[in-house]
Amino acid sequence: MEKIGFIGLGNMGAPMARNLLRAGHALQVHDLSEPAMRALAEDGAQPCASAAQAVAGVQCVITMLPASRHVEQLYLADGLLAQIPADALVLDCSTIAPQSARRVAQAAQERGLTLLDAPVSGGTAGAAAGTLTFIVGGSEQGLARARPILEKMGKNIFHAGGSGAGQVAKICNNMLLGILMAGTSEALALGVANGLDPKVLSDIIAKSSGRNWATEVYNPWPGVMENVPAAKGYAGGFGVDLMLKDLGLAAEAALATGATTPLGELARNLYSLHSAAGHGQEDFSGIVQMLQRRR
Repeated sequence: MEKIGFIGLGNMGAPMARNLLRAGHALQVHDLSEPAMRALAEDGAQPCASAAQAVAGVQCVITMLPASRHVEQLYLADGLLAQIPADALVLDCSTIAPQSARRVAQAAQERGLTLLDAPVSGGTAGAAAGTLTFIVGGSEQGLARARPILEKMGKNIFHAGGSGAGQVAKICNNMLLGILMAGTSEALALGVANGLDPKVLSDIIAKSSGRNWATEVYNPWPGVMENVPAAKGYAGGFGVDLMLKDLGLAAEAALATGATTPLGELARNLYSLHSAAGHGQEDFSGIVQMLQRRR
């Protein structure tokens, strides 16, 4: 089993790392949060005081960071690429701008390293269950090498194309997710305002033409589903500010290519208002709170 350096132990990174530990991999982990590292240490990981220490002597490096600036800072400005063993595989599972992914991949290639952008879909529940979808950009040879590791954390693995393609596909997916969650919330709010039971309406939608991921596995209305953020006061999950970041990446990609994304921009405005109202750290399904009838 490969020794893996894992950097970034947030809501997604920590359960992904645990699945690698369960599969028998030795993990060296680093995060700015000491409690996050201690929690992984209890599961058998080796906590490291720095990112450089986390990648020492490993065969694979995995990063799961919040945004483009963090990835570029770590790999380029802080020089982590120079610390990674020459034969190691590098997997960046963060969701970042495609141009950032390409810059880091090019710098890695210049050092003789294989780096794949491998953003994920499936949320915190998928991360915990090991059923994530990995959307990979980079070489086919690199993906063939990465597949046995990715399979320990995910159920579906797609090769989107060359470097940066994984990020483009992820941005498209998350833009649609933001639109669908806002639309589902609006439909449920309309039904409840007109006297319908939100669970009954959700069941109807889930078996009708409006069915989507939100109605089936991630319902935004409190009391409809168990073990989703809506049942926990919108704690945990995928934060509003992270969704807002991804919608911003979609807007940047659209601007760069002349694509038209009016619904994506509308969703971005809604999540921006929700964040400005103090909900930025809550799960993005909490957008339903903006749309409920005020009594």
